[in-house]
Amino acid sequence: MTPPLTYAEVGATLTEGHLPSGYAHLDRRVRLGSGHECFERAGAAVLAWGAQRGAGLSVVPGDPVREGADVVLRALWLRIPCRVVRVVRSSGRVGFAYGTLPGHPERGEEAFLVELGEDGSVWFRVRAFSRAGRWFTRVGGPVARAVQVWVTRRYLRAVVRACAVSP
Repeated sequence: MTPPLTYAEVGATLTEGHLPSGYAHLDRRVRLGSGHECFERAGAAVLAWGAQRGAGLSVVPGDPVREGADVVLRALWLRIPCRVVRVVRSSGRVGFAYGTLPGHPERGEEAFLVELGEDGSVWFRVRAFSRAGRWFTRVGGPVARAVQVWVTRRYLRAVVRACAVSP
């Protein structure tokens, strides 16, 4: 039997509206460049777990992102179970969102999106809502938030590197 997600607001990171109340919110983005080639390269990296791997996490299984797939991210001793709840593929947006499963340090959802602006600019965006899901994230609230911001910066840098054109 498949374990249930640990939150109810499935898909909320993919809407442009407000993120659900009762959670900490995160919305960061970085410009990757411009043009369709940059958009395609960044989208391919994101759908191959490039942000997570580039941030130093392992992803098991290592298959490309697939809606409904359960994965476990690992960072040192920490086991981080997630489910891919949505995959987005359109002419202006590519990416996915995953939600937390029992055992995850947080409860909530995180989206990893490559967006193509009307002016041709390409952006990578990480959008999340979360609250403590385990005793150590409740006890270490401000530290847990700082770690989330730090890892998000690593996600952003990883996709910037993945999108860069090799000389």
